[in-house]
Amino acid sequence: MNFLRALVYYALLIVILVPYWVMVMCVAPLPRIPRWKIIAGWPRLAAWLAIYVLGIRYEVRGRENIPAEPVVILSKHSSAWETLAFSGIFPPHVYVMKRELLWLPFLGLGLALFSPIFINRADRKNAMRRMIELGKERFAQGFCIMIYPEGTRIAVGKRGVYKLGGAYIAVQTGARVLPVAHNAGLLWPRNAFLKRPGKVTVVIGKPIESAGHTPEQLMRKVEDWIEGQVEILVRAAREQNAA
Repeated sequence: MNFLRALVYYALLIVILVPYWVMVMCVAPLPRIPRWKIIAGWPRLAAWLAIYVLGIRYEVRGRENIPAEPVVILSKHSSAWETLAFSGIFPPHVYVMKRELLWLPFLGLGLALFSPIFINRADRKNAMRRMIELGKERFAQGFCIMIYPEGTRIAVGKRGVYKLGGAYIAVQTGARVLPVAHNAGLLWPRNAFLKRPGKVTVVIGKPIESAGHTPEQLMRKVEDWIEGQVEILVRAAREQNAA
């Protein structure tokens, strides 16, 4: 059953992708925020289909902690689910991405219209400067900045190295950071075709002031909170499944 669900899910996404791509090209001249809201319809639709085709529903705790002003959102990254569902949970936000993604046929252009911050990871010094400069610019345009501090998807139960880029942006711009934890990897495992039905829980923490912190201190606070919450969520989910 899970195999059939996954097959239908991806088939629907492929069918929808072509007409949506045409629409994305049509809205390219729009200002950044309206354009983002239209383009973000595709990942929101993918998250909606995940509910009704894959049986992966979700709940959000702490939605009231999302501030009105743009912030740096720092989230756990364990699956592809969050890259889809977050478009419907958080205000307009941009990702920090490696510039090589810009060169991908079709996808690169679509990503560029999403107003991300592209960086050259091989040139760390200039990459950090570019993140801060474009981070200020995106904040002024009304975007939050979404960063997965571990840099890649990490299997449930494991912890990657929390990189400091997001904390540097926050400290240099004076923005607050918003920590986010979830257990999506239990249902939508990393690089797995098969998904398990169930409920993803997303927990949004209270914003953390960057003032008075070094990037290292700020990221340590974020890491401790995220990993502590993930441990609670994963343990609760596994105990429920075992019951």
